[in-house]
Amino acid sequence: MFGMMKQDKSNYKEDVNGLSAVFKTSMGEFEIELFVKDAPETVWNFVNLAEGRQKTNKEGNFYDGLIFHRVIRGFMIQGGCPEGSGRGGPGYRFGDEFKANRRHDSEGVLSMANAGPGTNGSQFFITLGPTPHLDGRHTVFGKVTRGMDVVKKIGDTPTGAMDRPRTDVVMESVTIKRS
Repeated sequence: MFGMMKQDKSNYKEDVNGLSAVFKTSMGEFEIELFVKDAPETVWNFVNLAEGRQKTNKEGNFYDGLIFHRVIRGFMIQGGCPEGSGRGGPGYRFGDEFKANRRHDSEGVLSMANAGPGTNGSQFFITLGPTPHLDGRHTVFGKVTRGMDVVKKIGDTPTGAMDRPRTDVVMESVTIKRS
């Protein structure tokens, strides 16, 4: 079904400091610091998807126009599925990067969603509170630094079946900032 990701880094600039992602959503904007030193492969994947440099089954900047397809109040918001169902991905999978210093210990933690070990792709979630039961199961690769009020507002969105928001919350754009 899915193969492991081919790591062609010919177009990848080694950013080790000051890398963040700005999410412009239909409910407001927030920014996330990316932990390139602790999760370099995961950050590389996210950046290249966001900038449309990773070959996938979706054209253009991968995250632009996608929705937060799963919202669980007090737990997390999840996005990155090109189908909007929680079952889609970029057409490949890659391994986990767990670090003892990167935990699901607070709100605003950015982590990879997966279906088990080594099944990361494009889906991610942002915590709405501490979720220590996810440590060692999901790669932490960032933290909200601005706009946590927007993330919380998304987290309070009314949902229906499968925890899907009743009104789509759209990622209008995900822009990578380098300082």
